[in-house]
Amino acid sequence: MLTLCIRYTLDIRKLADFEAYVAKLPEQIARAGGNLVGYYLPTKFAGPTNIALAIIEFETLAAYETYRARLAADPESVENLRRADECGCIMVEDRSVLRRHPPIRRTAQA
Repeated sequence: MLTLCIRYTLDIRKLADFEAYVAKLPEQIARAGGNLVGYYLPTKFAGPTNIALAIIEFETLAAYETYRARLAADPESVENLRRADECGCIMVEDRSVLRRHPPIRRTAQA
């Protein structure tokens, strides 16, 4: 299992535009073969107010590569990204592909 983590730096004045972009992504991601865990948007009560995260899972690296190609060829996805680029809500987009570590097994204490 591989996990794509996308860290967005946002123009906080354009958060509504970013939310409109994100609202369309679940269907587009699923159509392209990704398993969306979630999009996480900033809050005003803890941490930076201009950072958002996306987490998307894939069975294999090949599945991720297929997803990227399908997303790039999907007209709705291309248009959604064009609108986000045009309004400038995303200032920086950092991508990391991570592998999940097996969970730690805890033993009962006497």
